[in-house]
Amino acid sequence: MPPKRYPHLVLPGPSDKREDYSSPRRGGSAPHIKPQNRKDHAAALEKELNAAWQETNDRKVVAKSSRDGAYLQFSSEPGFDLVIKSLEAVQSGVRLLNVRQEKENGADVTRATVFVPQSKSSHFLKKVTEYATNDNRPKKDGTSTPKNGPLVESIGSVRAAIVEKSFWQGNSNRLPGDTPDWIEVWLASEDLNAIAEFESVCQSLNIRLGEGRLNFPERTVRIVLATNSDLEALIEHSDSIAEFRPVPEVATFFIEEENRDQIEWAEQLLQQTEFDDQDNIAVLILDRGVNNGHMLLSPILEDEDCHAADPAWGTADDNGHGTLMAGTAGYGDILEALDTGKGLQLKHILESAKILPPTGSNLKELWGHFTARGIAEAEIQAPERKRVICMAITSPDDLERGVPSSWSGEIDQLASGAIDDLRRLIIISAGNVEEPEDWKRFPEANLTCEVEDPAHAWNAISVGAATEKTLIKDESLSHFHAIAEAGDISPYSTTTVTWPKRKWPIKPEIVIEGGNIAQTESGSVFDTEDLKLLSTYYRPAEAQFAPFFATSIASAQAAWMAARIQSEYQEFWPETVRALLVHSAEWTETQKRKYLHGDTKSDYYELTKICGYGVPNLERALSCAGNSLSLIAQAELQPFAKHETASRYVTKDMHLYELPWPTDVLTTLGEVEIQMNVTLSYFIEPSPGRVGWKDRYRYASHALRFELNGPGESQDEFVQRINSKAREDDEHPGTEGAGDHWTIGEARNVGSIHSDIWTGTAADLALSNIIAVHPAVGWWRERHHLNKFDKLTRYSLVVSFSLPDESIDIYTPIALQLGIPTPVEIQITV
Repeated sequence: MPPKRYPHLVLPGPSDKREDYSSPRRGGSAPHIKPQNRKDHAAALEKELNAAWQETNDRKVVAKSSRDGAYLQFSSEPGFDLVIKSLEAVQSGVRLLNVRQEKENGADVTRATVFVPQSKSSHFLKKVTEYATNDNRPKKDGTSTPKNGPLVESIGSVRAAIVEKSFWQGNSNRLPGDTPDWIEVWLASEDLNAIAEFESVCQSLNIRLGEGRLNFPERTVRIVLATNSDLEALIEHSDSIAEFRPVPEVATFFIEEENRDQIEWAEQLLQQTEFDDQDNIAVLILDRGVNNGHMLLSPILEDEDCHAADPAWGTADDNGHGTLMAGTAGYGDILEALDTGKGLQLKHILESAKILPPTGSNLKELWGHFTARGIAEAEIQAPERKRVICMAITSPDDLERGVPSSWSGEIDQLASGAIDDLRRLIIISAGNVEEPEDWKRFPEANLTCEVEDPAHAWNAISVGAATEKTLIKDESLSHFHAIAEAGDISPYSTTTVTWPKRKWPIKPEIVIEGGNIAQTESGSVFDTEDLKLLSTYYRPAEAQFAPFFATSIASAQAAWMAARIQSEYQEFWPETVRALLVHSAEWTETQKRKYLHGDTKSDYYELTKICGYGVPNLERALSCAGNSLSLIAQAELQPFAKHETASRYVTKDMHLYELPWPTDVLTTLGEVEIQMNVTLSYFIEPSPGRVGWKDRYRYASHALRFELNGPGESQDEFVQRINSKAREDDEHPGTEGAGDHWTIGEARNVGSIHSDIWTGTAADLALSNIIAVHPAVGWWRERHHLNKFDKLTRYSLVVSFSLPDESIDIYTPIALQLGIPTPVEIQITV
């Protein structure tokens, strides 16, 4: 059963006094177990276990199996928990393979598949016998409980495992029949010998193996082309099977369907979607218009919410791109939704603003103007809405390696609310590598193709593309392979490797699925739909779906994520939603292996110029588990002021946060390594003129920095260090107190969002519990004649870490300390 998820915790505000806090408790809530009649229940389970082993042995004889053990399926009582952790005994070779929840007569049933070696066939029988006959040591009140009680009483039934009921994860209608299909086989080991043994079994059974494999902790994934009987044979001949999953369907499958069949798929998607727009949240698509007559778009995009920067253009989509953006911004990954059939809940609607004419383009100097006009049209129509603004229109012309343009300057001004005091969350695609000759030189070409205008805007989230898509099903392309391996950046993604170091923002900030390219060994490339995603087609009379790819769909997915975050946390500012998207991101193992060339801070900074902060995780952005903390602060400070006596302008406010760490637990864990993530997000006001834009200190109105006290560094010593260093270099106080714990270090201090990872022992983290947010120089102070030196700025600070032991509840005591009497679990659907 997946761990319970809880809302992020909001800090009350900066404080410089030490608060009392209670020690965390170990263990979460007790499992909900059905009371059992001890004698009858033990007899029933003993009978079922014997029958399961007999059935297993009979099958092995028929299949002439050499498998050394049995796969057993354990089920909870309907509506009750299954004590999963007690089903595994690693030292005895008893392995928990998979866990899933199903509905049985309207009640939740937890099922777990377990492998038991032949030599340990009595393992669970022994536990049941002990339950029936032995008691635990009496408690202080003299009462006693049956031995193995929680485990045995939580088991409702046990049987021999079968493919469909015990191993198949996903829609049952995707289970292969007599026609072979591509299937993911998840092996319960990352050991090379176990993998080789499985591959040998496939060869002996004439089961075709796909190329490559994915490795995770204690799991390896191989792809096979198999029928249902092939999967049954694999179970009988291999003792390493953990689960089977359908290989995600490729876009080609849906695109090649007749329109009448596509309509049925679209109707199915509508049936599995719950629409709830009472939160008044919208994603505004800035593009070439959207055709909201599409059956998937009409429920979430009204005619009155379709706008045009120039009324003469009309609001219709003239080339299809805007409608593709809308489908993904509304529903997320449509291909995954159709493939899995899982339910969706849409709590946001869409808006469209056409900012390009039906034919041709605008004059470049007017791009910022029409962008602002498009946003204004939507805001005038519905001023009360909270909205995420998404734009996948960029220009590769006249790029200057990060130097702001008039277009990016307008984006920054719109986001900052400098004109109207309305902050805006703006998401922009990073721009694409589009030439086939460049795809042939992947990834070298990507390292020289820079992020396009206006995606280098400081206040916007710029989205690059990553990919997990490597499977090519088209038999006519059997001699092709995917250019990028799973977890890599997409061949379409642009980077900022060529930009000057530590001068301009880290771009793109995040990378999201954008598809892949096929290539032969000789170097020929092919843009196959098998490696793309899917969205809504702008001419629904012809087709419902069309392929979608590159940084456009990546940015639309980011907007969908942002809307999900905003709907979950109505009180969060745009700065906070932006922070959570970045904060939730992680580099994949492939990205680190390919682009991280050392372990220094400079090496990690170079990694960010290719992959940003990594791939965002919606579940982490929305919630945290009981063994983790996510603390969020939203505050306002005044960066600068006029000196009371001298005729000069100085930095002013610094905020201190005493973090409510679970000190007792961290101290007890001692040398256990912990990673803490910190993200600081704010919006700068861009300089009112281009003069000085080549100097980052003159482009940004101000800057903010975060600092952490070092282990054992007192608050007074910490404040003195920050103030002293800030006076010396007028920039940032360095990281002497925090030592070498930071991953990126001072190189993070570019742009208007700063994120870093602190790594150290739990004992050190217990002593590093004060974070400061303080200003650094900007034109509000330097150009004081403009009378903005005393303006206020907002910021959002996100701090999180988790413990390796899931049984340690640190969330509840900290929530109580922050005034949340009863933390409530939330349901997260991603």
